[in-house]
Parts: sequence; structure tokens; C-alpha cells
Amino acid sequence: MTIPLDRSPGFGVYIHWPFCAAKCPYCDFNSHVRHQPVDQERFARAFETELATMRARTGPREVTSIFLGGGTPSLMKPETVGAVLEAVAKNWTVPEGIEVTLEANPSSVEAERFRGYRAAGVNRVSLGVQALNDKDLRFLGRLHNVEEALHAIGLAREIFPRLSFDLIYARPGQTPEEWGAELEQAIGYAVDHLSLYQLTIEEGTPFHALYAARKFTLPDNDHAADLYALTQEVTAAHGLPAYEISNHAQPGAESRHNLTYWRYGEYVGVGPGAHGRFVENGRRTVTIAERMPETWANLVEAKGHGVTGGEILTRPEEADEFLLMGLRLAEGIDLQRYEALSGRGLSSARLSVLQEEGLVAPVGNARLRATTAGMIVLDAVVADLAR
Repeated sequence: MTIPLDRSPGFGVYIHWPFCAAKCPYCDFNSHVRHQPVDQERFARAFETELATMRARTGPREVTSIFLGGGTPSLMKPETVGAVLEAVAKNWTVPEGIEVTLEANPSSVEAERFRGYRAAGVNRVSLGVQALNDKDLRFLGRLHNVEEALHAIGLAREIFPRLSFDLIYARPGQTPEEWGAELEQAIGYAVDHLSLYQLTIEEGTPFHALYAARKFTLPDNDHAADLYALTQEVTAAHGLPAYEISNHAQPGAESRHNLTYWRYGEYVGVGPGAHGRFVENGRRTVTIAERMPETWANLVEAKGHGVTGGEILTRPEEADEFLLMGLRLAEGIDLQRYEALSGRGLSSARLSVLQEEGLVAPVGNARLRATTAGMIVLDAVVADLAR
């Protein structure tokens, strides 16, 4: 099933389930391991309470997508997922058939639980596969093996209308031939969407310390760029072109929720560590929730929400964010919208230089996109344009 997509930014709802069975050594997301059972009923009530508080701030809206991320949302009981989705529908208008995604790890997949999620309203699953060989799965600290990953993919294909899974490339010692073969294998599982991320070393993670101690090495920049170029070539040849730097889909199967981020739409973030960005009293407001799950739940119970930080963005800040997010997309940005946010157009002199260098390209007269070469150095391109 594919869903036709217009270019409207949308209004999404993000739910963050912060618990994992184990912490992956490369992960810097807000995830926590608990060795005692999590009180899911308590957290479901807290989600319901915070959603109601957010509804009071946003006013009535029509939801275009819901995303349950983490952490490991597939550790949630189907009843917990159902309660959260019901709470979303209680607070905003939720049209029939909109995209409702749940992230899942192959190690926590059970057919009965998957069917429970489907009955609760989930219609898209994103599986954290990460690699299709056991050696690299062990290196990445994953709890599943390839056999379990393939079992999870098969179940997801059987139960859900839409399926995506993640792979990490530029792993230690990975050759273009190996990555190309792994990509071909992944595409062969008839998914309509793939998220393909280059392994990066994030500060504060176990990998950061191990990498600094030279316990492993990563491909150099040229090798990584070759792997990125190969990724574009193989996926495009199989009908899953890149619609964003790291995301590939059959036309119409793009992630509606993630497009809301990249098109600079609005979204509510609920749960420990969740971020939100929505228009309130005519200004784009950022919300940031308390990261520690139990502290967040205590705050929600005490005052109706766990938001501990945030800001109201200035117009130039909005314009910079719009540029940073929108140029990640193959469709690029709407130049008129940038001008409306920033109060000025992009510098024609800088645009000319970047075009001559092959880093950006116009799309008709109304849009601008980054080229494949520009995507590799996108931070520098955005910094240049935003000056």
C-alpha cells in the first residue's frame, strides 16, 4: 500500500518510549535499561495526561501522522499502545488511515504482540535491523541475530501494510562489495522503505571511548563517500531512490511523519526527553521534556506535563532551521517560504558559487535542492547559505 503525498508540512504527534532491553554502544538517544518490570499502566496514564496538556496549548488540529519511537516501543504491551493512540484521538482529529508508525527491535518481536499493535491501530513498522551479518550485529551490540531479523521482517510483512527497516553502513572493514551485496539482500525482502545511516561516533557513547582508545577504526572520509554514492546507485536502480539523505522509498511510501520534520511542519512531542515544535500564539514554540523516565512521570503527575525546557524561536532561527531540515530532502526547499520566514532571499552570490561547485541546483524557479555532492557536505552548504 502506498499513500500519495502532497508537500503540506503536516501536524505530527511523537510518543517517546524510553526503555530498552540493552543500550547499544553507538546510541545517543534518550534510552534507559530497567532491570525491574516497567509500570506500563503508570506511563500510559502519564502519556494521556501530557497529551491533554499539549492539546490545550496547540488547540484543535488535524493529525497527519503518529510515531511511537524510543527506546524500544516494541517492549510496550499492545494495551499500552492502544491507550496512547486512543488518547491522541481524544485530543485532536485523527483521520482514518493516517500513518501510525511503531519502532521495533527484532529481538523483542512476537507475532501475537505484532497482531496486537495492528489491532490497536499501528499500520507501519520500522525495524531496527542495522546489519545482515551476525559478526557486525555483535559489534553493534544488538541483541538479535540475522535469523531473528529475517523472522521479524517476515512477520511485519505479513501483519502490517507498510514496513521499513534500518541498516548502518561504513562499519569497520566494510568494503563496497560487501555493502552492495547487503543492500541488494535488504531490498530483496520487498520493503517499501529503507533508512540507511552511516556509522558515526557520538560523544558520551561507549563507542566514543572505544574509538578514542583505537579499539576499532572506521572508513576514512573518501571511503565513506564511496559507500554513500554506492548506496544511492543501488537503491535508485531498484526503485527506492533517496528522498532524504538517509532515507529511501518507493514513490508514495515515504515516511509521512519524518517528512513533517524535514518540511518544517509542526509536531507535539510527548514522553521522557521528547521535543516538540508547534505554533502557539502565532509563534513557533519549542518544548523539551525531562529525560529521566521516572522523574518525567513524577512531573506529569504533579503538574500535568514533564516539559522542563524550550524557547520561542525568532524568525531568523526559524529560517535557519527550515534551511537545515529542508535541504536534506531531494525535493529541496520552497524559496518563497524561506523568504517569508527570514524576511530576505538567499544570497545570489553564494548561490552562484555553490552552483558552480556542483553542491546545489535550482528546481524550476521556485525551489532549491542540494545535489548528491552537496548532501555529503550539507552542514557546510547550509552554514554558507544561512550567513
